[in-house]
Amino acid sequence: MKTVVVAGAVGIIGRAVISHFDQVPNAKVIAVSRRKPDYPTKAEHIPVDLLDAESCRALLANRNDITHIVHAAYQEKQTQAEQVGPNLAMLENLVRAVADASPRLRHVTLMQGTKAYGPHLGAFSTPAKESDSRHMPPNFYYNQEDFLRAASKEASWTWTALRPAGVIGMAVGNPMNLLMVISVYAVISKALGLPLVFPGTWESYQSLFQVTDARLLARATEWAGEEPACAGQTYNITNGDFFRWSRVWPVIAKFFQMEVGAPLAISLNEMMADKGDLWSKLVDRFDLLPTAFENLARWGYGDFVFKAPYDNLSTTIKARKAGFQDCIDTDEMFIEFFTMLQNARVIPKDLSKLGPV
Repeated sequence: MKTVVVAGAVGIIGRAVISHFDQVPNAKVIAVSRRKPDYPTKAEHIPVDLLDAESCRALLANRNDITHIVHAAYQEKQTQAEQVGPNLAMLENLVRAVADASPRLRHVTLMQGTKAYGPHLGAFSTPAKESDSRHMPPNFYYNQEDFLRAASKEASWTWTALRPAGVIGMAVGNPMNLLMVISVYAVISKALGLPLVFPGTWESYQSLFQVTDARLLARATEWAGEEPACAGQTYNITNGDFFRWSRVWPVIAKFFQMEVGAPLAISLNEMMADKGDLWSKLVDRFDLLPTAFENLARWGYGDFVFKAPYDNLSTTIKARKAGFQDCIDTDEMFIEFFTMLQNARVIPKDLSKLGPV
């Protein structure tokens, strides 16, 4: 029997990990987040503020059965330097509290990302390898990893860092989600009688990109927590294929029953600012899940992804050689998730009726 604590339970990654371990025999899940999970789960919820060390320690003091930690909590700040303090503190507070309470703790999985290689700063060496040198800090991933390396030296537990790329998954109300950016943008475009225009540059349209299915990442989390060779290692985890938006965009347009328009580098942040009323009409018309428009998608995130004029690639050879062979076709992944959004009443199911409002 193992007990897995998942921090960041209402995020894209946390939700996928919890849903995965819900189905794992002899596994118990504890969801750690300030808000209760808004999706079906067997997990026990503990409302922990990870920034409050004393509260964290008190709420976990009697949990001597915890065997695994999956840290997917994240706090956004305006600058890279400002991100270091809170994101490092959340990890430290959780690990120290659990390690003190549970002598059974044996593994910590830290969720990082390709940001470890510097794509948020500009073009970087591709495909990125785990052995690549760090870029000039600050980067809170580095601080978190250094903490785990130091803290685990004299401990009975080990750690692994996973680096997904552009995680795609179900998480309504979590705005930093490319799936929601694309879905809501497509629905609004169709409602306005427009073709599906790629809202970025020609360079980005033709550059190579990659993403990670959150469900695949969850399976990698289980693997990393049980495979002894993963101790103290970092692994890139992606779908396993590369793509250009120029090839995937028509696949997306076909699902939404739309024509493909020529790329136009608009600002989603500006163009979507006045679309709240339109979305409210769509919610009423198609009986969609009521969600505040500002919580549906982070348009600035879409602007960054769709305007990066360079390849964003990392190699998964290290993980494959270590035993994790899982992969998924990205085209199929997008179709599956769009369908899931329809079934969850997040976007309209009958797209043929989605005309000018």
